[in-house]
Amino acid sequence: MPSPDASRRRVSPSPRSAFLSAVSVAGLLLAACAWACAHSPPPAAPSEISRAHALAEELVQAKQLPGFSIAVARDGKLVWSEGFGFADVEQQVPVTPLTRFRVGSVSKVLTAAAVARLVEDGALDLDAPVQRYVPGFPAKPWPFTTRQLAGHIAGIRHYQEKDFGLLKAQPHYDTVNAGLVLFQEDPLLFEPGTDYRYSSYGWNLISAVVEGASRQEFLHYMQASIFEPLGLQGTVADQAEQLIPHRTRFYARDASGALRHAPYVDNSYKWAGGGFLSTAEDLVRFGSAHLQPGFLRQASLDVLFKTQQLNSGKETGVGIGWRMGVDAKGRRILHHGGTIEGGRAMLMLFPESRVVVALLANTLANFNEADAQRIGDVFIASPNGSSP
Repeated sequence: MPSPDASRRRVSPSPRSAFLSAVSVAGLLLAACAWACAHSPPPAAPSEISRAHALAEELVQAKQLPGFSIAVARDGKLVWSEGFGFADVEQQVPVTPLTRFRVGSVSKVLTAAAVARLVEDGALDLDAPVQRYVPGFPAKPWPFTTRQLAGHIAGIRHYQEKDFGLLKAQPHYDTVNAGLVLFQEDPLLFEPGTDYRYSSYGWNLISAVVEGASRQEFLHYMQASIFEPLGLQGTVADQAEQLIPHRTRFYARDASGALRHAPYVDNSYKWAGGGFLSTAEDLVRFGSAHLQPGFLRQASLDVLFKTQQLNSGKETGVGIGWRMGVDAKGRRILHHGGTIEGGRAMLMLFPESRVVVALLANTLANFNEADAQRIGDVFIASPNGSSP
């Protein structure tokens, strides 16, 4: 039987086994030392860790989370990472920083980075009609652009009840273009630019845009141009039929509150809209790369985080995937959440304080932006440089 603390562990990042097997014993010692130095986070005060841990435990209990992972980065360095509960409840396998969770619609901001890279490379014009990159997509009464798709103002619809019958009949889609059949013949909900309507299908179409602009398969482009350069070793497509190390089991609660396995889903129709797995540490690493130019140019960051406007001039509060707002203390935040069968995710950036928070659970929980704000607040330094 696991020890009483087995379900709540603070675990430091560790080198990947593939790397360990490739070096000699002497080289291993040197490499381990170098890795530890490179990954040593700036010190977090014990009071910060204690307060954040208490908030996380409170969240786990209040939301009845079977498994939960949390990570915080400050100034681009990991300062706290902890797993709570179980990745596999039946086998009592604890959550660790390596545990991969479904991130749902946080996949959209991962894909937004690919859009930005293609714009930087001159391969994608955000304001060109979508058919320039996806010529097979049916023309509509009005043209619309990738920028409008990314801001949910193109008029593409979201999920409908009829879709789930099609998904049961055709559970797996071999290509992103094949998955467009679910909505491509449907009329637009409104003239592009005149209204805001959240749409995961719009981002499915963006994955086809990425393929057309890059001339590469979408998942390959994401791996080679986003995940590998940023060192996101735990971020992959949630391929239902593959054996994926460290992937959590997925859970739901029935009407009585009893814990059950979440229904089977195949996310192959919506990689860009909600189909990735990731770890909390990967997400804060990804978020930290958006706090300053480097991985992306400043001009790209400005586009990602600039709210779009309707034709009327009304601001939507959404840029290229990312949502903008302020926290309870009036500080600017950049964020996106994800809700999916067997998963809940939250990624939040505090750009002025250079703090990034990621929360992941293996059930469709109802924690929200306010919960991420409370965690982030613990690690945000006061003006004199001390902890709040």
